[in-house]
Amino acid sequence: MSFEVDVRALAAAHADGAVVVDVREPHEYLTGHVPSARLIPAGELRARVHELPRRERVHVICASGSRSAAAADWLTRVGFDAASVAGGTEAWRRAGHPVVSGPREATA
Repeated sequence: MSFEVDVRALAAAHADGAVVVDVREPHEYLTGHVPSARLIPAGELRARVHELPRRERVHVICASGSRSAAAADWLTRVGFDAASVAGGTEAWRRAGHPVVSGPREATA
């Protein structure tokens, strides 16, 4: 089973170049996402798991934390070090962290 991190822990990890995977749908991602977050919708995760690094933690985020918890649990079961971000992108925004709109995985 994976574990959960809060947005403060994600912010610290993000500053160090953490891998962030956004499992929301493309239209959700376009409206605002964590800078550098890679979009892999939950429904595509199994088919695209090979795109993720196995040697570093994968921070999984969605809108509020439900989809990311399920995705992080699955990633953990298949051998990844995965953590779900509690409260998701909404908590990230509420905490005042930057978001990027549009399709790019822009860096902060």
